[in-house]
Amino acid sequence: MAKVGILGAGSWGTALALLLYKNGHEVTMWSIDKSEVEMLQKEREHKKKLPGVKLPEEMTITNQLEEGMSGKDFLVLAVPSIYTRSTARSMKPYIRSGQIIVNVAKGIEEGTLKTLSEQIEEELPEADVAVLSGPSHAEEVGRGLPTTCVVGAKTKETAVYLQKAFMSDVFRVYISPDILGIEIGGSLKNVIALAAGIADGLGYGDNTKAALITRGIAEITRLGVKMGGKAESFSGLTGIGDLIVTCASVHSRNRKAGYLMGQGKTMQEAMDEVQMVVEGVYSTKAAVELSKKYDVSMPIIEQVNRILFENKKPADAVRELMLREGKAELFGLTWDS
Repeated sequence: MAKVGILGAGSWGTALALLLYKNGHEVTMWSIDKSEVEMLQKEREHKKKLPGVKLPEEMTITNQLEEGMSGKDFLVLAVPSIYTRSTARSMKPYIRSGQIIVNVAKGIEEGTLKTLSEQIEEELPEADVAVLSGPSHAEEVGRGLPTTCVVGAKTKETAVYLQKAFMSDVFRVYISPDILGIEIGGSLKNVIALAAGIADGLGYGDNTKAALITRGIAEITRLGVKMGGKAESFSGLTGIGDLIVTCASVHSRNRKAGYLMGQGKTMQEAMDEVQMVVEGVYSTKAAVELSKKYDVSMPIIEQVNRILFENKKPADAVRELMLREGKAELFGLTWDS
């Protein structure tokens, strides 16, 4: 049994807290929002973000960061990506050397173009930072539906330790040394999911979505490999696996926001209606900057950026994508004659 601190009490943090509790660990869940803590302490259920998922009375829920961190064998950082750096900075007084921190959010920091693990390492260089990612909607994990993820860590020892901690009969965990590939896949799939939602909102069909998923993973892979990630990661759980579920699922906040924009709502109107952080909106600008930095063609992501921030009409963006100059699908293949 491990002592675990879950930092962040949104849907994903809550689902993972329950999973780890059921695995026999002693779990403390922290939130910066005092009203959220009081609600969870009283109701033992996050009725807004994860309705129907009950938390046991034995689970500690606190507003005190020191209580959420002290004496823990590992910490799960489950705050929205836009708050990763600030939360890591606030953790500094309570961190110990070698403390394992598992980041479970997905995103890239606008401006610095840092992944979330890079941000945590900058703020907490004494920590052992790992990641957990994959096709894993909180709504299904919270209900105990079979789910598979991957843990990325710097050492095999840490990866195997976390694999054993999270693994259950409904939550299968693989391990990988490719932290960068895992994070790039997990971050940029949210941008493609916005595109898939926009296509749904426009009334397009399965053909369109299949094209977006297939060409989307091609864009993500090109960039990820250029940045130093491993190509194999993008054909795995945190690449094509996470992309499929985020583009297709009714639980996907990114797909839902895109759908609303496809129906004519502005980016802000869509985000307000979703009522949760839409990570893809915050990753899109960073993705475009990364494509320029590494000289990688990412036409789908470029068009999503124009829809979000340049008021481009979604139908015009699709037309422009379709009418680009013809090219080969796979550049490694050649004719014999």
